[in-house]
Amino acid sequence: MSLTIKHLIGLHGVPSDDIQTILDTAKTFREVLERPIKKVPTLQGKTIVNLFYEDSTRTRISFELAEKRLSADTINFSKSGSSTKKGETFKDTIRNIEAMKVDMIVVRHESAGVPQFLTRISKASIINAGDGRHEHPTQALLDMYSIRERLGKLKGLKICVIGDIAHSRVALSNIFGLQTMGAQVSVCGPLTMIPQNIESLGVKIYTDISKAISENDVLNVLRIQLERKAGTSIPTLREYHNYFGITAERIEKNNKDILILHPGPINRGVEITSEVADGPYQIILDQVTNGVAIRMSVLYLLGTRQ
Repeated sequence: MSLTIKHLIGLHGVPSDDIQTILDTAKTFREVLERPIKKVPTLQGKTIVNLFYEDSTRTRISFELAEKRLSADTINFSKSGSSTKKGETFKDTIRNIEAMKVDMIVVRHESAGVPQFLTRISKASIINAGDGRHEHPTQALLDMYSIRERLGKLKGLKICVIGDIAHSRVALSNIFGLQTMGAQVSVCGPLTMIPQNIESLGVKIYTDISKAISENDVLNVLRIQLERKAGTSIPTLREYHNYFGITAERIEKNNKDILILHPGPINRGVEITSEVADGPYQIILDQVTNGVAIRMSVLYLLGTRQ
């Protein structure tokens, strides 16, 4: 199996066959993760740089672990310990890294468009681990894998993304990827957190959380991104929770069969209660495990692409 794409910058425009290939390959790697020895020699001899200019826990560890499981050589780069502190430009940093003969670059950056820029100045395969408010493709892929694993399909499902849509790169990648795979996608949240003209992407808008729960098969619950000044879009976090928080009471009343996802980190008591985050409706930790398999799949398919 092979992909038509050389880089994974986002899911916008990625063919359904490529997404299907990534998901199907991830299933094989998910089985590898259950073995006593969780390592394969698939990318032995390949060198991968993890270029993280933004804080991360799950994504960074997940990529590092995926690379080690595939036997690749890895280099971890962080802005705080780099020559950018001495005035080196981002472009020169990348060219110096590439001069060390790396094969792939996984990049996370607070500015949208950086992964696309890398494709123009580097010969390595580029994987976007999240850029600004743009996209986070591997998160959406692991969300899709987790839904398919639990419900057996994506096509025809009704999936609602809840919360801080305006500041979320996860939301955009989910919209693009899920629609490509035949799901019906909607969003729900305060109108101050929903981008204008988002209907042009073919999504439905809910402002009533109870209606969103009752009319959908899956909720993908997003956190309020306070680091991106999202708090200015709502009066208080308590008021947000009162109107849009996912609670056991709301689920019991409106849809006991709903499936709950959350990309993390969780703000307990804000977008979701602990009772729901730890309860029977959610697959949050399954998403984390599946994230390693998805990233192994993407790394393998791009790393062995001819």
